[in-house]
Amino acid sequence: MKLLDRYILSTFLKTFISVFTILMMIFLLQSVWVYISELAGKELEIEIILKFLLYVSPRIVVLVLPLTILLASIMVFGGFSENYEFAAMKSTGISLQRAMKSLSIFIVLLAVLSFFFANSVIPLAEFNFFSLRRNIAKVKPAMAIAEGQFNQLNDINIKVAEKSGNNGQYLKDVIIHQKKGRTKGNFTVIKSNTGEFVSDEFSDVLQLVLIDGNYYDDIQPKDYIKRTKNKPSVKSKFDKYIINIDLSKFNDIDFESKDKVTKHTMLNVVDLSTALDSLNKSKDLMLANFSKTMLQRSNKPSLNKNYKIRKNDTTIKNLNLLRLFDERKAIQLIDLSLNSVNIAKKDLKIRSKSMLISQVNINKHIVAFHDKFAIGLSCIILFFVGAPLGALIRKGGIGLPLVIAILIFLTYHFISIFAKNSSEDGSMNPILASWLSSLILLPFSIYLTNRATKDRALLDFDSILISVKKLFYNKLQINKRKDHNNN
Repeated sequence: MKLLDRYILSTFLKTFISVFTILMMIFLLQSVWVYISELAGKELEIEIILKFLLYVSPRIVVLVLPLTILLASIMVFGGFSENYEFAAMKSTGISLQRAMKSLSIFIVLLAVLSFFFANSVIPLAEFNFFSLRRNIAKVKPAMAIAEGQFNQLNDINIKVAEKSGNNGQYLKDVIIHQKKGRTKGNFTVIKSNTGEFVSDEFSDVLQLVLIDGNYYDDIQPKDYIKRTKNKPSVKSKFDKYIINIDLSKFNDIDFESKDKVTKHTMLNVVDLSTALDSLNKSKDLMLANFSKTMLQRSNKPSLNKNYKIRKNDTTIKNLNLLRLFDERKAIQLIDLSLNSVNIAKKDLKIRSKSMLISQVNINKHIVAFHDKFAIGLSCIILFFVGAPLGALIRKGGIGLPLVIAILIFLTYHFISIFAKNSSEDGSMNPILASWLSSLILLPFSIYLTNRATKDRALLDFDSILISVKKLFYNKLQINKRKDHNNN
């Protein structure tokens, strides 16, 4: 490797490492802020917290890496131009493409490495992150309760408006749906103004103490007629009500234990391809079974196909079939037909929702599959945006390059998010959604590289003004000729 290549590569690597480290710290703190607030004061070992932060870090790399490449390339090449180092290179016959050669090879290798990182490291980290959070929630049940939504905790479904206290033990506006025995469904509803988790470190029982509330129990007799006709229930008001939660199954938790999960972010390319085949087959089977059910419900297979209508016979076509029955029977037939149509409409509505959920899941898997390849292309394209842009603006350091890099990256990121969200319900092709942001920036990178190679300004205002002047001049000449011909 020549001295110039070593100098450019070493300068870029120093900037790249420093920028990557700073951005990782910023994005890591921003991304896990909500988790840190949940972890604080839970008496968890420092090892568990460090594992928690370690597992959440890889998902941030795919966001930080393209921004780092963009910002570092603008800063480095902007500094070269600002310090007239490019001018010295050009005076010795070294072009911009030659100066970018070593970095281009490095960026391509980094893009290949990013694919293997996204395909191997991120799924493993997501898997461990999911397992660790679930195990922490088992050890600290108060942590498993999120504000403003129902949370499953053993045999109770609990919702709280607000949590407070060092361990989140104080609850406000508590609503509980509780199961009783082996009966399916939540028939017991408990509501209280406040509540508190009370526990002893040597006890396997966690007490949920509810203050000032109401208790409602929808009794379910074995006799179905009594259950539907009488609808027995119990209502009461209490000043204090205690619910005991068995923690014997929770306290013996192995933080290294991992169960199988099928979330698309936890799968590599091979697993995603297999999952997509299974999901598509499941969707086709669901659709085929539903079609078969609707066909059988219509009684079409049981119709006698021997009846034939002559082409010129309009007697049957114009016949009012309801006149063949008495009024009562005709009304019953109409009512039966309407009920059949309404049931079919409801089934179609429910099935359409199921099919939409299935398609959304498939689209998420498709996006996750192509994202692992798109990250490498985005790194290459953003380098060929940042390097020539830095050479054109001729400004290094942190300032203008940082502002430009953030604006370009936000545009790239927002396009990517918008496209992926649109692809979930099928509004956009999920394959196109994964590549859209990179494809939009590709012409921009070609344009910038071309301008920088020819040592031209980012925008040639003189040529634009000349084109505008020529346009107005031509229109003026045409108008003069028309006036002359009219005279």
